[in-house]
Amino acid sequence: MKANYLICYDIANDRRLARVYRFMKQNGIHIQYSVFYCRLKWEELQWLKNNLKDLIDEKFDDIRIYPLPSDLKTIVMGCGDRVPEGVSIVL
Repeated sequence: MKANYLICYDIANDRRLARVYRFMKQNGIHIQYSVFYCRLKWEELQWLKNNLKDLIDEKFDDIRIYPLPSDLKTIVMGCGDRVPEGVSIVL
């Protein structure tokens, strides 16, 4: 069963930041500068965490993974009215 996650990061080094960004771009939906949305099975989440751990320096970098409710309702305010690439809206 898949669950929703918000993955946020603060990477101290530009080279590591680029690596984390490229990796996350392949595995999630880019929401804001250092924030991605992912819908993952438990095994996929473990794989993602292991790969991210290899890309960062734990002494300087910070990655947070927040589980989201399954009945996710999003509120967008300000200039965030655009739909992220790869997302389809069905009405």
